[in-house]
Amino acid sequence: MITQSLISEIVSKQRQFFYTGTTKDVSFRIAQLKKLKQAILQYDSEIAEALKADLNKPEFEVYVAEFLMIFTDIADAIKQLKNWVKPQRKGVEVAFLPGSAYLYPEPLGVALIIAPWNYPFQLSLLPLVGAIAAGNCAIVKPSEIAPHTSHVINKVISKIFPREYIAVVEGGVETTQELLQEKFDHIFFTGGTAVGKIIMKEAAKHLTPVTLELGGKNPCIVDTDINLEVSTRRIAWGKFLNAGQTCIAPDYLLVHKSIKEKLLTALADSIKEFYDAHPIESQDYARIISQKHYNRLVNFIEGDIYFGGEHNSEKLFIAPTVINNVSWQDSIMEEEIFGPILPIIEYEDINEVITAINSRPKPLALYLFSNNKNLQARILRETSSGGVCINDTIKHYGVASLPFGGVGDSGIGKYHGKASFDVFSHYKSVLKRGFAFDMKLLYPPYEGKLPLLKRLFGKN
Repeated sequence: MITQSLISEIVSKQRQFFYTGTTKDVSFRIAQLKKLKQAILQYDSEIAEALKADLNKPEFEVYVAEFLMIFTDIADAIKQLKNWVKPQRKGVEVAFLPGSAYLYPEPLGVALIIAPWNYPFQLSLLPLVGAIAAGNCAIVKPSEIAPHTSHVINKVISKIFPREYIAVVEGGVETTQELLQEKFDHIFFTGGTAVGKIIMKEAAKHLTPVTLELGGKNPCIVDTDINLEVSTRRIAWGKFLNAGQTCIAPDYLLVHKSIKEKLLTALADSIKEFYDAHPIESQDYARIISQKHYNRLVNFIEGDIYFGGEHNSEKLFIAPTVINNVSWQDSIMEEEIFGPILPIIEYEDINEVITAINSRPKPLALYLFSNNKNLQARILRETSSGGVCINDTIKHYGVASLPFGGVGDSGIGKYHGKASFDVFSHYKSVLKRGFAFDMKLLYPPYEGKLPLLKRLFGKN
């Protein structure tokens, strides 16, 4: 059982290990990243079984949505780390010459990573890649709502890393609360906005910086100038992957009135193509994580159900469901759905769409399907969101060169690739000067020096 005293002991030992300087060695960091990848490959079947037990996640989705991004970021870090750690030379104003300015990236120290349940493996270890690459020690707190995956993460990490370097702490809400009583150098949290506010409040007590990867109601605008078949296939994939339990899934569709009926037909065809006419029998469709989340989602299944709607409490199954003729005032539009239910709102005037989106909290992702370059530019210019994907869904998350994160209610801070290294690093500003020249203009007494100073800085 994890107690407050044991947590304090782990944090203390990690801080002691960090101060030995071992983690600052670039060769050490690269070696640990290689060990992490090798361990995932070694235990891949066991990890897949755990994800199957928690979410009925298909093995293909385990590799695509849980492993692939981790492997991409590890490979990128191993290849680029020696460049990332180099001091960055900056320009120096004439008043400070002769001199040279640099930014020195240095690890923060001991980091806490709190992971969610929807992609419980990837979202535990992807931030860890950044923490290791940046030279930190870390504690990983997997989600107790995905217990099988939490256990296998603990097993994998404890096999390859000493606890004073990387530790996994399992447990429920009480354990998270106990962890937050400790002083960390950075807290990385992925989850909902409500809990994110609690994390930020607790971190403020220690003046600990935070990265909050949250969520929101992600709009998906569908214009008339599209390839209908490709668009609906990509929308259905992004929405119903992991049974809709994805923070960047399209939350609702804003479809132009003139193509809505054709889109609905094509969307239903795509769902049947993916999961057959009876998704409950499909081996490629996940399940809802818990009875609590199932009960919440079932309450949304009402109104003009165009497709799906079937659900089974015993199997935690909710079919891919499309609800037509939804209005902004309906209850399903009040909160993030986070499940396999897709509301359809029709529109005629794009101005009203932009106004409606901007009147709500900023989403984590925004999707636009349109070949109209002017419309693309306008949506990018006139809306704000964590990220945008045009003519596809979700896939922007997988581009390692694109920092990922939210804005406003959808999050604070970004990661992936180099951005993961940055978020766990402090860029120390350093000015180096020699003794060859010392401008006495700056020293007292000041009498008669102000006119010259103004001329130097262009004030006259």
